[in-house]
Amino acid sequence: MTTVAEPAEQLLYRPEEAAQALRIGRSTVYEEIRLGRLQTVRIGRRRLIPPEYIAQYVELLKSEAEAAA
Repeated sequence: MTTVAEPAEQLLYRPEEAAQALRIGRSTVYEEIRLGRLQTVRIGRRRLIPPEYIAQYVELLKSEAEAAA
């Protein structure tokens, strides 16, 4: 049986994968992209999200939660 090793870290996430990682809906990811709150890179017509942009988005959510408290 042959197994293929997974890369140690995924370099770019599709919006659907980012939604799954963030535990939010796909439409919410697209809305946050549209609002400029979640950054993406473009390759052709595709929008992809590097892990550091997902981390920046989480930090934005945390800072908003702290400001609201």
